[in-house]
Amino acid sequence: MVQHALDRGYEVVGVCREQSVGKLDAFKGRITVVPGATNDPEVIKRGVAGCDGVLTVLVPRGVDGYSTGTAQAVLDHAQPGARLVFSCGWHITRDGQDVYPWKLKAIVKILGPLARLARFADLDDQVEACNRVFSSDTRWIVVRGNDLEEGESQGLPVWSRHVGDPILKSNITRRVDFALFMVDALTNDDLVHEAPAIVGCQTPLAIAHAHPNPDTR
Repeated sequence: MVQHALDRGYEVVGVCREQSVGKLDAFKGRITVVPGATNDPEVIKRGVAGCDGVLTVLVPRGVDGYSTGTAQAVLDHAQPGARLVFSCGWHITRDGQDVYPWKLKAIVKILGPLARLARFADLDDQVEACNRVFSSDTRWIVVRGNDLEEGESQGLPVWSRHVGDPILKSNITRRVDFALFMVDALTNDDLVHEAPAIVGCQTPLAIAHAHPNPDTR
């Protein structure tokens, strides 16, 4: 996401856990880094000050409400009118009309509780975080990603309002293109107050089922 943002001429401020700051060394001198936990309101307040857009990865890390704390901090401290773009997984639903494949339902039902038991992750925390975003009066977008793979960019992913649309069934997106969609959302007014579920634009079923209509891009 950092490289995509720089490529578009944006001034970039990144909030990053202190132990991970070194991962941004490649951008040293080109971005401003605010070290700290993303669920720390004071850290977020410094990071989003003066920003016209905020890209937030909602990570359900641990069992202490990390995602919810992160989302709430951004909602509370982003400047009025800022474009707020959040990312999460397909399991998040805005209106209950998503139709999930059995594999995803099994992961959520079985691995979700195990992850919480091990205090590794809490999927319900991400659900609560997104519900707070959906109910806010901000200019939000919630990008719902699927399985990610490495590789060269294939272009901007396509999207649908609902999981279950045949265009999404390939269930794979290049990691670099997920980031591209996040950055592109900063200027795509059609996405405001949408929760697009995305998939790689060159995946077989995305090509086979491509159809321009109000529910699918």
